Amino acid sequence: MSAPDPLAGRSRAAAWFATFAAYVVPLGFILAPMTLFLAYSFFSVDHGDIVFSPTLANYVRFFTDPVFQPIFWRTCLLCLSVAVLCVVFAYPVALFLTGLKGRQRHAVLVLLLVPLLMSYVIKIYAVRSILGGNGLLNRTLMALGLIDEPSMLFVFNLNAVLLTLTVLLIPFAILPIFLSLETIPKALRHASADLGASDLQTFLRVTLPLSLPGVASAMSFVFVLAIGDFLTPQMVGGQSGFTFGRIIYSQFGTAFNWPFGAALSVILAAAVICAIALGGWAGTRRQTQ
Repeated sequence: MSAPDPLAGRSRAAAWFATFAAYVVPLGFILAPMTLFLAYSFFSVDHGDIVFSPTLANYVRFFTDPVFQPIFWRTCLLCLSVAVLCVVFAYPVALFLTGLKGRQRHAVLVLLLVPLLMSYVIKIYAVRSILGGNGLLNRTLMALGLIDEPSMLFVFNLNAVLLTLTVLLIPFAILPIFLSLETIPKALRHASADLGASDLQTFLRVTLPLSLPGVASAMSFVFVLAIGDFLTPQMVGGQSGFTFGRIIYSQFGTAFNWPFGAALSVILAAAVICAIALGGWAGTRRQTQ
């Protein structure tokens, strides 16, 4: 009998470890917390103490209380608007990137990725310093004589939340669209030009339809990031910029109603799953056409 190969044993052990890590990490850090949230959502609070008795009161409260559903749907509409604006601004940038070559492309990509390395709070403060009452935007408009006094149109309201989230999340929309544009064979554009199509016709009939999976991925990605954000509305939204994320944050904080906060988190997670599924369905449907 031949001696066992130690290298083969090590490779099998490495394969088992990789498989173990691939399943344990998602189960431990994603599925387990979600399961705990789901379990907590069926409990209740009585005089500051959590009552571990199964009940649907938290979900009944969400669907019957006239406060929560309007804020939920308003937040969904806000995040959908953020996703649309991010795609509108990101698509030309991604299209410009595909036209670059060599070091120019790498340099511009690095410039786009640098904001992702910065602190999220610092970026919010930077945007607020531009949109605030004494910010750069108001000072510029007053210097040009367009307004007589500082305008509060873009600070401490939903407009401020919309603009701030759009500015912060544009890089997350550029990358999926850029990757989608990169997969389009150049031969298709050349063939379109050889057949007499103009650049605009080639874009509308070849480039844009084939890049729609990337657009769908970008929209779902930005929507998911925006709908779970509670820090941006907290810092730039004010009283009129109240979103669903801030309600969940308050339930785990000042209200100390963890079961109801868990129920709201489960509802938000369901909305996120629907957004991801819809984005995936739109992308795969377009690819199969």
